[in-house]
Amino acid sequence: MSNPRLVTPLQEDAPALQLTPELTRQIEINRLKAKANQRQREQEASSSSKPNSNNKRPIGVTPATSEYPTTPQYSSSKPLKRDSRLGKYFDYDLSKMINSKGGFLLEDGQEVDENVRRKEKERERQRALQNLEPPIYLDPKLNPKCRECQSMEIDQTYRKVFGCLVCKKCQDTMPEKYSLLTKTECKEDYLLTDPELRDQELMPHLLKANPHKATFANMMLFLRYQVEEFAWNKWGSPEALDAEYERRTAEKKKKKNKKFEQGLKDLRRRTKEGVWQRRKDAEHRHDFGQLELGPDGGGQQICHSLEHEQISTSLEVEQIDVNFFRSKSLWLPARSRGVFGGQVISQALVSATNCVESGFALHCYFLLSASPTTPIIYHVERVRHGRSYVTRSVKAVQNGHTIFVMMCSFQKPEPWQPSHQWPMPAVPIPEDCELEETRYLRHLQSDSPSESLSRLYSDIVYERTRSPIAIKRAKEHDVAADGTVSYMYWMQARDIPKYEAPFQKCILSYMSDMYFISTASRIMGLKRFGKGPKSTSMTSTLDHTIYFYNDDFDCGDWLLHVMVSPRTGSGRGVVHGRMYTRDGILVAVTSQEGVVRANIRGPADPQSKL
Repeated sequence: MSNPRLVTPLQEDAPALQLTPELTRQIEINRLKAKANQRQREQEASSSSKPNSNNKRPIGVTPATSEYPTTPQYSSSKPLKRDSRLGKYFDYDLSKMINSKGGFLLEDGQEVDENVRRKEKERERQRALQNLEPPIYLDPKLNPKCRECQSMEIDQTYRKVFGCLVCKKCQDTMPEKYSLLTKTECKEDYLLTDPELRDQELMPHLLKANPHKATFANMMLFLRYQVEEFAWNKWGSPEALDAEYERRTAEKKKKKNKKFEQGLKDLRRRTKEGVWQRRKDAEHRHDFGQLELGPDGGGQQICHSLEHEQISTSLEVEQIDVNFFRSKSLWLPARSRGVFGGQVISQALVSATNCVESGFALHCYFLLSASPTTPIIYHVERVRHGRSYVTRSVKAVQNGHTIFVMMCSFQKPEPWQPSHQWPMPAVPIPEDCELEETRYLRHLQSDSPSESLSRLYSDIVYERTRSPIAIKRAKEHDVAADGTVSYMYWMQARDIPKYEAPFQKCILSYMSDMYFISTASRIMGLKRFGKGPKSTSMTSTLDHTIYFYNDDFDCGDWLLHVMVSPRTGSGRGVVHGRMYTRDGILVAVTSQEGVVRANIRGPADPQSKL
């Protein structure tokens, strides 16, 4: 049993004891003995079976006399043996150690190659000399000078890589000579090949990390005037380089056109199952706008997809069976009741063209307005197949209703037969005429229109700018000597390659419906977006006819559409048109009948009153 501690209260008035060195040493010895005794008591308590303060059983210690296999064996008679795998590290000569890029220690028995060390030191010395700036001499005649301004502050990077003595100031002031070009720019603009650009002696280049993306491929930068000198020597002159560039561009467009035509032919070999399974919902993604109230009070959402801005995608249809095709994009013009009729005509014509092999004329009927939110299914019926003429019928269906019917007559060309045409009217050339969007934009900026008219002009400018067809007004309300009033417009498909004749006729069909039936209302002085009896309440197409008489025309060039309206009455109007090339060749004759109603209320029906 341990003795209790004796606590002696401190006396504030007692004097402090002076500890001698011997007394201090004795106190430290007593403290260490007490600490050893406390450690021994704790060890004896932990080896017992009593739970500790955490109510846990203490870990037992395996005695040295145990025969358990894991019992550590200690022997005080034999010292520990050194691991032979460590080697004799104390035998290394630190003066002979070299950097092996993975550590400084060498394997046992490996000798230092003095020859290799000497070559490595020589390479390091040469690299250090290359990185040093060239010396500057006291004599100015011995220092290199800029080739432009004779300044001694030349760019050492240009000197080492390109062998060009030029200062940074001249580089900034003359970028047409000393700017750097990437390898892509050299290949696309100067038509240089990859082996030529990789030859360091032929075309010196500067390697630099690519700042646009993380990649191990460095950028290859070339000096502009060196690239131009090499390109002029290769192609002969800048004019020859431009000619080669235009030739390659035309060849590329030709290949693209051929690929597109081949794609149209490949539609015939596709089956309904293959197309429907692979592209069930990917052929057209609708981007719906806000909910708008229709004329009947019901809500509707309009698709604002911009696929109609390209004529190739606007006319494209997908074949889902041998005689069935489906539209991919539909365009709703601003403030219109339904899909643009010219697009429906052209898509139906593309569908019919995929079922025949020669040129054609067509006659079609519009039965109902089409919605842009649902694809249109075109069913082609093979009515007649003769030796010179082939007849096809196309029925367009949407939501279970027939909205459009077309009859096409395809004919094998007979150029040996005699021909006759009306002459082309005298009109300004297309270059002297103004685009429709430019004209409306000028009115919008100069006339200070009202808020509603300004909004209308803005919609027209927005729509005409994004339309695949460019339109210029050649003559407006032109009155002939016999009193015939005509409207004339130049039309052109924007940015298209030279397509073959069948697809050119499909594009012309798209163009033929623009500004066509509205000619009847304009001749009578009716305004489309006005109010009162001098405005139109409805303008819609009933039937449309096109007769093609020439295969040699390009919708990528300007075509003149001359429109006249011989008769309008009883809420209907008929319009005739002639389409000429720039050279005055009549390529197509058009005709259309439509609903043309003024904003005039008719007499009430007495039978309707109860």
